Amino acid sequence: MKIATFNINGVKARIDTLTTWLTESQPDVAVLQEVKSVDEGFPRQIIEDLGYNVETHGQKGFNGVAILSKLPLEDVTRGLPGDDTDAQARWIEATVVGDKPVRICGLYLPNGNPAPGPKFDYKLAWMDRLYHRARDLMSREEPALMCGDYNIIPQPEDAARPSAWTDDALFRPESRAAFRKIVNLGFTEAFRACHTGPAHYSFWDYQAGAWDRNDGIRIDHFLLTPQCADLLNDCWIESALRGREKPSDHVPVWVDLSI
Repeated sequence: MKIATFNINGVKARIDTLTTWLTESQPDVAVLQEVKSVDEGFPRQIIEDLGYNVETHGQKGFNGVAILSKLPLEDVTRGLPGDDTDAQARWIEATVVGDKPVRICGLYLPNGNPAPGPKFDYKLAWMDRLYHRARDLMSREEPALMCGDYNIIPQPEDAARPSAWTDDALFRPESRAAFRKIVNLGFTEAFRACHTGPAHYSFWDYQAGAWDRNDGIRIDHFLLTPQCADLLNDCWIESALRGREKPSDHVPVWVDLSI
């Protein structure tokens, strides 16, 4: 089973980019972030016509997450537990029913800038809620993964210019510590389980020729439970998509599981 996470940066603005990618790359499951559409406005029919089941958790103009799957989806839930007042659409999960079921959680973690400040406080509070949901997933001892745009640069090698991000919410010590706390529950960070070293990025800003200079950062991640990590064959970044016409500022990150 090949699963991709992709911050599409506006599903309506980039519907041609999305459908071309789905047709060419053929993920079994695609987990999207920043769809920037209410559920009723999501271009469901176009994607269903490509053979995908579609589940969304949308929000007008901002945020929004979705799971597209060629396989059946069961037990779909929306919204990260822990705060019933949180109206931001940043979390969706479902069980993908294949030869072996796997619980897939799609997330769009808050950016948190400017930091310090209320947005950074929200980011850290959201990550604390994520920690508790991750702990629950781990306790089930089943194949499960959490993937998406984490807005976290885990290590200096995950940025072309680490010094440029020192005071940014994506790289502040508090953010990275909260990410490590989750990983240390026993999750496998799939990309680093398969690849080492610098110059592996999943995001390039639209400004200042960042793509042309490969001035990127790696902020899109897969975290796998031990039962899911046992199924991992490979993880890779589809970086070439960033060089196409009307790209997202992110590119897809993939895992291949033996399911």
